[in-house]
Amino acid sequence: MLSEQVYKRLRDAIMHGDYAPGDALKPQDLAKDQGVSLAVVREALVRLVGEGFADRLHNRGFAVPAFSDRRWQEIAEARRTIEPAVLRLSIERGDLDWEAHVRAAHHRLARTPAFTPDESEHYSDAWAEAHRLFHRALLEGCGNPVLLETFDRLWTASELARRWSALRMPGRDYLGEHRRLEEAALSRDADAAAEALTRHLTVTAAALAGHEPAAES
Repeated sequence: MLSEQVYKRLRDAIMHGDYAPGDALKPQDLAKDQGVSLAVVREALVRLVGEGFADRLHNRGFAVPAFSDRRWQEIAEARRTIEPAVLRLSIERGDLDWEAHVRAAHHRLARTPAFTPDESEHYSDAWAEAHRLFHRALLEGCGNPVLLETFDRLWTASELARRWSALRMPGRDYLGEHRRLEEAALSRDADAAAEALTRHLTVTAAALAGHEPAAES
């Protein structure tokens, strides 16, 4: 469908920085640029709004969300509340297959370049997918599809914030953070794993808010 194609193009453009935070997304201009009808563009924009990649402004059309948007901190708070608890369940219930899945997902993430020349300062789509799969693998041992669906929704809602956070912390030690998560989970140290995940999520939110995260002890 045309609206699906336009949605994907706009989503990619927003995630790769073609539109800056706060930029207007004018339906008429987009329809002209994309060579489609206004209705098709509006349908795509409404979908982007639903997934957190755009805002619908009162009597002012659409825009890319701002860095300062309160939603990013609210999503981060929700993730810090839910995901460490789910990780504890995963460590308690996960079997050998879960351990193998976590190890394989971490291996893929560690071996996938976060940044490539063609994607400039924005991390690669391949790394973004490996990142998602690793975090989901950590939680899949919980055996609760409702909790995993919640993770999926929050992950999608936080994707844009995650990409912007990477721009604000170019020297962040992603490899170390993810390695510590894997090691704590596979050693069945629920307290250390939950703490590592909470910190991991806190650093992302702090970077987006322009705060310097506290040093690790």
